[in-house]
Amino acid sequence: MWVRELSTLDCTNVLTRSHFGHLGCAKDGRPYVVPFYFCYADSRLYAFSMPGQKVDYMRANPCVCVLVEERGEGREWRSVLVNGRFEELKDDTPQHKAAREHAWTLLSKHVNWWEPGGLKPFERPVTDHSLHLFFRIGVEQISGREAKEDGMP
Repeated sequence: MWVRELSTLDCTNVLTRSHFGHLGCAKDGRPYVVPFYFCYADSRLYAFSMPGQKVDYMRANPCVCVLVEERGEGREWRSVLVNGRFEELKDDTPQHKAAREHAWTLLSKHVNWWEPGGLKPFERPVTDHSLHLFFRIGVEQISGREAKEDGMP
């Protein structure tokens, strides 16, 4: 078995193929990691969520990381780590209108893209205002590795 660093192009290819990862954020020195769905485009990860702990953490500290993994045959794998910055695409700001529409277009190409961000384990009161929000993570740093069982790079 051998492990090698992935190129930036290899990393972006993994992000483009993938739509599921783990989002890490921190607030007041406390880390928080959650699974989430995303789409990668324009050096950004676009996602959808309901308000909650991850959104509270990212609003307090916009520095986040994302881990995306691919499993191969046997013990083979690839992983990509993104360090970036959270940006909420607020409903009430005209400057985010195009970005929200772009996020919607990217995410809606995938079946049930809204479920992980739109469903909660408890009922929320119904209001005339949607609690759902779109956000993006600007990629500031990207790295990756892969493990192969046979052959050399």
